[in-house]
Amino acid sequence: MKKYQLPEFLEGVITQEKYERWLQRKSIAHVRRDKRRGNSGAKNVEYKIAIHDAIIQSKGLDAYTKEELDWSLLGKWDNEEAKKRGRHHKREFYRLPSVDHIGDGHGKPEFKICAMLTNDVKSDLSHEELLNFCEKLLRAADKWPDGSDVLK
Repeated sequence: MKKYQLPEFLEGVITQEKYERWLQRKSIAHVRRDKRRGNSGAKNVEYKIAIHDAIIQSKGLDAYTKEELDWSLLGKWDNEEAKKRGRHHKREFYRLPSVDHIGDGHGKPEFKICAMLTNDVKSDLSHEELLNFCEKLLRAADKWPDGSDVLK
């Protein structure tokens, strides 16, 4: 068995090679980001393990919405196409799995897997801050059920 074995839910969707390449790229990107933010001890192998574990825990679903992610989109994002087509291109990738960094990036690496759209909306918010924002948004749009605590 490989160290970063393709999770069962991805068998037949992507190859082991594509999975490992994506995992490597994501861990490097997060290590670079955290080092820029002052975490000089960030190590690629620790990040790779943490991201792989988050993927397994996700069971293929967005950690926040529980919607199914489109793992077949891994490696298909094209920066040139995105520049040409803008948001029209991005919409086609809303369900692309992305790595959400939990915490401030200075401690042990911790991640959740979610859709690119979810990660864009969440940005740097904590889970609690995201829930509070969603409540405000729903209330402002008169979509909040009276007396409800649905987001808590």
